[in-house]
Amino acid sequence: MREIIVAAEVSMDGVVNDPEMFPEIFKYHSDDVQDYLDELLFSSDALLSGRLTYEGFAQVWPIRTGKMADYINNMPKYIASRTLREPLSWNSNLIQGNVVEELHKLKQMDGKSLVQYGVGELTRTMLNHGLVDKFQLLVFPFAFGKGGRWFDGMNLKHFKLIECKTFKSGAILMQYHPIK
Repeated sequence: MREIIVAAEVSMDGVVNDPEMFPEIFKYHSDDVQDYLDELLFSSDALLSGRLTYEGFAQVWPIRTGKMADYINNMPKYIASRTLREPLSWNSNLIQGNVVEELHKLKQMDGKSLVQYGVGELTRTMLNHGLVDKFQLLVFPFAFGKGGRWFDGMNLKHFKLIECKTFKSGAILMQYHPIK
């Protein structure tokens, strides 16, 4: 069975998904952080995302080149959205019907892990239905002070720490299993 991994790059104050934050994040992308990001990507064979992440990634990645860009651009993507309509671009498939049922089916298929970059409503849906196998939080040593936070709007959830790793840049990787 495939795993669903939710990966996020987060400031110390828990801010995610704020494009204004990306220049600060990239300051901490040391070689060992990039090695971790490469390993995460190449251990998966499909991406999951909601509409906002899909739209942002689809504007950036198709014009990039290199090993990582080639991999991302060629892998299948599964997009959860109530507003997007097919056909989608960028080797992407709209999740039709019941998102939870469709994600269960994707997990049953042969293959590597499914990775979700960017967090939001899809993350909360997957977490509330026991679909997330692992959270990988890459926490950077700065406080952003504004923006959306990882678990805003969530009920109380518990997690078990499975790994914690520090990087040369001062970033910390924390990996958790949700306790179901």
